[in-house]
Amino acid sequence: MRWERLAFLHWPVDPAPLRERIPPTLELDTFDGAAWVGVVPFLMRRTRLRFLPPFPGTHAFHELNLRTYVTHRGRPGVWFFSLDADSWLSVRAARLTFALHYLDARMRAEDRGAEGLEFTSERTHRGAPEARFHARYGPTGDPAPGRSGSLEHFLTERYSLYAERGWGVPISLRGGLVRGDIEHPPWPLQPAECEIERCDMFALGGVTPPPGERLRPPVAHYAHRIDVVARAPVRVDRPSPRPADPA
Repeated sequence: MRWERLAFLHWPVDPAPLRERIPPTLELDTFDGAAWVGVVPFLMRRTRLRFLPPFPGTHAFHELNLRTYVTHRGRPGVWFFSLDADSWLSVRAARLTFALHYLDARMRAEDRGAEGLEFTSERTHRGAPEARFHARYGPTGDPAPGRSGSLEHFLTERYSLYAERGWGVPISLRGGLVRGDIEHPPWPLQPAECEIERCDMFALGGVTPPPGERLRPPVAHYAHRIDVVARAPVRVDRPSPRPADPA
């Protein structure tokens, strides 16, 4: 697949509310004592199974996710609270195969030239909390990979995602923690500016501004394009095999 015109919009938060909303088998990852939540809008392109042509209705769509950062047995990764998308078929396929919390939405992305990209989203998924997002964002500097040990490296250089399985998935993967790995070059990150007109995405993560308080400006980064390979999910919470008794 190819991910295009991404904005990484991040806010530091108190770890305690997030800790209660991720599985106990995961450790909440922090940077300088703070947990981080991210809102990431982008365009998905060229999505297909390896060695097969793109499937109509799933190879190109918009996505908007709400996430935080975790580790499992020392392996860093991403935990998604929600992933909104404007592809009905892709939402169902992702919910079935990866057990990710994908939700239907109406979305639009308009290229504003030197002003960057204007991205709007309205969640339409039946039974899900209402959520809208409207922002304009764009790069303000040259691309470069995040330096090891830096905040931008912590927030973006993660090559695993975690999810919990439920019904509607293969029995061998049901009811446990799974990990999906991805492969891509280091992110060509650019400093970015972002103007957010509306962001209702935090309800599913349990992180909301206090009543009457405006959302603080995010730590913002931009990436123009990256090609990604995603591996099939694997169960990671099975007990270790019992060693054989000595002869």
